[in-house]
Amino acid sequence: MNKRSSPPGCNRRAGVRCAIYTRKSSEEGLEQAFNSLDAQRETCEAYVFSQKHEGWMVLPQMYDDGGFSGGSLDRPSLKRLLADIAAGMIDTIVVYKVDRLTRSLSDFAKIVEVFERHGVTFVSVTQSFNTTTSMGRLTLNMLLSFAQFERELAGERIRDKIAASKRKGMWMGGLPPLGYDIVDRKLVINGDEAEIVRHIFRRYAALGSVRPLKEELDSAGILSKCRLDRFGRESGGKSLARGALYLMLQNRIYRGEIVHKQASYPGEHEALIDEGLWNEVHSRLVANRVDRQSGAKAAEPSLLAGLMYDEAGERMTPTHANKRGRRYRYYVSHSLIRRGRPSGEDVGRRLPAGELESAIEARMISLLGDAGEICSAVEGPVADASCRAAMIREAARLAASWSELAPSERRSLLQRLIERIEIRRDSVTVAIRRGALLSLLAPSRTAPATGGAAADTAGIVLTIAIHLRCVGKEMRLLIAGSGDDLHKPPDRSLLRLLGQAYRFQDMAMRGNGRSIGALAEEAGVSPSYFTRVLKLSFLSPKLIRAILEGRQPSKLNGKLLTRQSGQLARDWALQADQLGIH
Repeated sequence: MNKRSSPPGCNRRAGVRCAIYTRKSSEEGLEQAFNSLDAQRETCEAYVFSQKHEGWMVLPQMYDDGGFSGGSLDRPSLKRLLADIAAGMIDTIVVYKVDRLTRSLSDFAKIVEVFERHGVTFVSVTQSFNTTTSMGRLTLNMLLSFAQFERELAGERIRDKIAASKRKGMWMGGLPPLGYDIVDRKLVINGDEAEIVRHIFRRYAALGSVRPLKEELDSAGILSKCRLDRFGRESGGKSLARGALYLMLQNRIYRGEIVHKQASYPGEHEALIDEGLWNEVHSRLVANRVDRQSGAKAAEPSLLAGLMYDEAGERMTPTHANKRGRRYRYYVSHSLIRRGRPSGEDVGRRLPAGELESAIEARMISLLGDAGEICSAVEGPVADASCRAAMIREAARLAASWSELAPSERRSLLQRLIERIEIRRDSVTVAIRRGALLSLLAPSRTAPATGGAAADTAGIVLTIAIHLRCVGKEMRLLIAGSGDDLHKPPDRSLLRLLGQAYRFQDMAMRGNGRSIGALAEEAGVSPSYFTRVLKLSFLSPKLIRAILEGRQPSKLNGKLLTRQSGQLARDWALQADQLGIH
């Protein structure tokens, strides 16, 4: 749109209500104090301020979509923006670039139709468009078409070049594996490291298992490859993890090949491992591969299926999603499966299965490996001291060998021992069947003599302290004692923001009827920022106390609270729900 002209049909005296829309495709960097969304909004606010003589003014509502692709219209802030347009609350949309609004030509046509229906125009700050004319719309459509074509063409070229280069056996970059260095963009054998790699392959062929191999390598002081990045920072030089050893033993680069997707091609580099040793190691790996099936023909086990419940008493069902060939498993409350995405943080749960299962398995191993806990569990029902001692030894043996069990065996044990698991905001409670535990640990798997039926049926309750935390769009599970600080100090950015909010409130009360613009100028901030921060002075005392004590959600910082201030309800109870502070 021409900067010198005001939108047709707008009353200059009434002012042109401008809504700023910002978007960022990925969530990377959103946690920073000043991120891409803030930069876009600042530029747009400056542009609107330059049109102040035309009566332009920025609406306080924030329309920010962080972590949403421009290839879809399914974005919460965009939906809110279109709803406000339909309600007649907006005259002009201001964006940093047109691709912030959409990257799809068909979606853009739909959005423009909504704009025209309600007499709304839009401005791209870094591009000159006038959407009120047919020529302007044609120019914009052509630009979007070429942008979409160029993105697709560039992606195809890159993918084709990588595929063609790998078919020729060329190394296409990345970190070289142990045993190789990069010289003139080619893999060249590092003599000292090559002997270590050959030793690892030979020892695995002799031992037949990665666990004793790792112990042997740790005893010998064999470490991972040391690397220096372009900033001179050193990494590596640590003991080789079991996962790294598995990957090394399956890495076809050592066989002199380059892999692309599911195919392998003869490489330009020299092989480190001869065919005979490679085939021997590969046969061992296939023979030792853990059976990942659960039940009849499940692709992957859900160890806790049928045992999980959320704090509302709803059963949590195992589900999964596939993305780029990788499977992501979750336990989801039934209400979320029926309704879809929740409207608030506390409506149902959707938690990563791997983290839950690992936490509960770790607690079960801790129980079995703790002689005191096992003694307390069996002391009443089992009168014979020698029988109790045998059960403690059996529990310790089971704890030590737990990680060697196949997933189907671990699932069978968990299903046998656990009666119910309840997930709460700050804890997981695991109800253990005492009778099943006694039967499992009894010598020769014969049921021990018990002190009565009541003792056999009384359960054992284990508690795991946790903290549920939102990371992007995911709900993560933090385990107390795992290195995550559950009792964090107050967030300094939030404390500064609250102090600023009360200072702005004091300025407004002593302002003798001065406008927001005048007060903002005195404070050295923009009017929209002054308005957003001023609203935070009306937060409920409960929320303010929680922020002062550091009990707010980990994702909530000063920038996020400022952006959300425009949507905060006046009702204090609703504010707590919106911010996730209880």
